[in-house]
Amino acid sequence: MGAIAGIVDFDARDLHIDEETLLDTMARRGPDQRGTYRRGPARLFHTRLTVVDPAGGRQPFLLSARGGLAMVYDGELYNTEGLRKELSELGHRFQGWSDTEVAAHAYAEWGEDCVKRLDGIFAFAVWEEERQRLFLARDRMGVEPLFVSLVGDRLCFASEIKTLLAFPGVSRRVDREGLLEVMLIGPGRTPGCGVFRDVRELENACCACWSKTGWRTWRYWAPEDLDTAESFEDAAAHVRELTIDAVERQLVADVPVCAFLSGGLSTSIISAVADRASHARGKELHTFSVAYRDDGRCLGPGEPRPDSDGGYIDLMAARLHGEHHRVTLAGEDVAAALYEAVQARDLPGMADMDSSLLLFCREVKGHAAVALSGECADEVFGGCPWYTDAGLGEREEAPWGRSAGYRAGFLRPEVLAGTDPREFVDSRYRKVLEEAPVLPGRTGPERRMRELAWLDLRWSMQASLERKDRMSTWSGLEVRVPFCDWRLVQYLYNVPWAYKDRQGREKGLLREAMRGLLPERILGREKSPYPKPCCPAYLEAVRGMLRAALDAPNAPLLDVVRREAVEELLEDPRHGAGTPWYGRLMAWPQAIAYLVQVAHWLEHYHIELV
Repeated sequence: MGAIAGIVDFDARDLHIDEETLLDTMARRGPDQRGTYRRGPARLFHTRLTVVDPAGGRQPFLLSARGGLAMVYDGELYNTEGLRKELSELGHRFQGWSDTEVAAHAYAEWGEDCVKRLDGIFAFAVWEEERQRLFLARDRMGVEPLFVSLVGDRLCFASEIKTLLAFPGVSRRVDREGLLEVMLIGPGRTPGCGVFRDVRELENACCACWSKTGWRTWRYWAPEDLDTAESFEDAAAHVRELTIDAVERQLVADVPVCAFLSGGLSTSIISAVADRASHARGKELHTFSVAYRDDGRCLGPGEPRPDSDGGYIDLMAARLHGEHHRVTLAGEDVAAALYEAVQARDLPGMADMDSSLLLFCREVKGHAAVALSGECADEVFGGCPWYTDAGLGEREEAPWGRSAGYRAGFLRPEVLAGTDPREFVDSRYRKVLEEAPVLPGRTGPERRMRELAWLDLRWSMQASLERKDRMSTWSGLEVRVPFCDWRLVQYLYNVPWAYKDRQGREKGLLREAMRGLLPERILGREKSPYPKPCCPAYLEAVRGMLRAALDAPNAPLLDVVRREAVEELLEDPRHGAGTPWYGRLMAWPQAIAYLVQVAHWLEHYHIELV
């Protein structure tokens, strides 16, 4: 794992890069090694978090094949050994055992089509010296990030936006459309949108090429809509097999691996499988949970968690062979870390869900370099509320678009400039749905569920994965996500909705599939979201931070929002009641915290609004 970046400028006579400053922006993702490649119009940069083969995985990785290849790679392949064997039989020779070397040889053998053979999470770039061509690729689920900036004859790419901004010619300008992404859609983003005018994101499951003939991008994978005839019992067995295999394959590392354990269904499954596999190998799995000091009551009109995580965590920890660690965070520390979370993400994010995860990962990093987490189980198994909300299947609207009008009420008139906020969100939602892989003639609930599964893959999963990635790599921790295994996603895309919604329970199929692996109490537990700080200290802190942002000299935030609207938000805990800022995740305290993050982003990144 690590960070990648590069620039290809076919008019490189005036190319001046402060390479150390640029590499410094990549250091948190890759604290262990640095490397640079310079040849002709191409410059490639890499920083590495060492997980496998410390010596053999150094980058940029060079091969003489195809007239000279240079690769920078961020990720983890779970079929490394199978590919190495196949490539060896084709005549390739290997010096080490890293997945980087295998990925480079795969490109040398199969070119652009190599991505269809790679099973894992990755973002990589290959410069072909002889052809003067750059190839870029991103994994099927979009677990590893990759952003690009194309200005004239110069293409820049990087794992994170902060690194792109360190390249010459990449501006910090944000136009009105980018600002509306932040204020009406954030912390989600329209697929491919980079918010900054000069930045775009290479979407999940996409490749791209840059050469003197221009820029080309294409999608190499999408879930296929198939008719299936499996019984529920067979589907449950299939899900159990795929899930266990995904967890076990992701335990591969030359450094300690741990697991997050919240007491919920998804992290309990991962911990149970990982513990069993680790114990069989004579290893001890460490698990980690997070809680908040003085977290005794909910702060405002948002719904509290159904019940405390503590008892469920104790129940699971008692069944495991390893050691469990509890991380307790103070509300005021979670508030203070909102600023750092913006710098990790390069954009305003999920408020305290970001900052608390950032602090939690920092503590975990003291014990392990790799962790397993349960992100995206809800999306993959149809457990998100928009699958079951009454009437949603009949309405062509973005599930998170209902707050657009509420959010727009904070904006200055010149920011909206006549834009219909609901249409701004829904038009992007409809465009994604139009691309959903659905068989002709499929109608009714099965069509709608596939559309929503596609929406989750392209949109809501990307928001969750971005949060996971930036908050963990800020401390040099690699977090793997077994429920994002593409084979599991492909299979579940075609499982009948009645199976997923077994007995009217979200993730009903997963619950049945894991029967016997987990205690019945956890199998039947009501869905509980990632815990948010519900202590007075947190609310007091974020209100003070937003007040300070409003009262700052030449406050950048007031270029975007109306002071009177923010004042009302600060004083009225019922503000926006029934209309959370972002689904069920961000209510009154999080709306305040989000504006705190917007203010910090505008100031810290010296945003030029155009």
